[in-house]
Amino acid sequence: MPANLSPSADPGEVLFPGFASHFIETDVGVSIRARSGGEGPPLLLLHGHPQTHAIWHRVAPVLARHFTLVLADLRGYGDSSKPAGEADHANYSKRTMARDMRRLMQSLGHERFAVLAHDRGARVAHRLAADHEDAVSRLVLLDIAPTLAMYEQTSELFARAYWHWFFLIQPAPLPERLITADPAAYIRDVMGRRSAGLAPFDPRALAEYVRTAALPGTAHGLCEDYRASAGIDLLHDRADRDAGRRLTQPLLALWGAEGVVQRCFYPLAEWQRVATDVRGHALPCGHYIAEEAPESLLAAALPFLQGRAA
Repeated sequence: MPANLSPSADPGEVLFPGFASHFIETDVGVSIRARSGGEGPPLLLLHGHPQTHAIWHRVAPVLARHFTLVLADLRGYGDSSKPAGEADHANYSKRTMARDMRRLMQSLGHERFAVLAHDRGARVAHRLAADHEDAVSRLVLLDIAPTLAMYEQTSELFARAYWHWFFLIQPAPLPERLITADPAAYIRDVMGRRSAGLAPFDPRALAEYVRTAALPGTAHGLCEDYRASAGIDLLHDRADRDAGRRLTQPLLALWGAEGVVQRCFYPLAEWQRVATDVRGHALPCGHYIAEEAPESLLAAALPFLQGRAA
């Protein structure tokens, strides 16, 4: 799985000056888009829905002083491959997406690494730490509770606020057709209806989210990610729970004080049910922590990632 440099024409370079850009094959017919830069121990950064690795542009310059960063677009997102979903959605399971990230890091020479992940990427990070315990040293998870807990505790408030969870899992091609009719509107509606609206987003990053949302296959990739989480991912999570398997790596959970996760769940308690070494707290922002409150995120995450008290 060679790590090949991408062509030089790259609209995201302005957000990550000096970072190398890669397309790395991690599975048959699947190439993962990634950037790398910085110095120090390896740190994998994973984005959420409906975004790309561009979410990290406000924290990457500081993190790169301490870590060798690898910023990836998840399978189905950004400029990564968007394969057709299988009948059981297994090729978009968090187990499969975690395997993508393990192979990506191995291709770049990193056998063991820390993870900082938001939203959907944090769900991939959860599975990565569970399935590849030897590879993940510690992890910071942003603005989620475990997938199983969120589905099993779904309330009317949560369903209204996270309407996209239930829209995206509808059978193909209904949600795909509606998203592809106006991808820019989908980005604006999903992101702009959160607590802070669209004000926190750098126009260059927002343009990247809009550009990649319009790429062929993106709408299907987004839907398949969520269809997997509502099906096969729950089977994997329940199997872990039934077997008493828990994450053993140090875990820092951070969430937005103004977000839906804060209002609907007890994220620290939920992570303590599935992991043995957990700490965390709310930050003064909404859902998009890395873009809304980069200084607060760095203040909390950097000491933890360096092995100091969070």
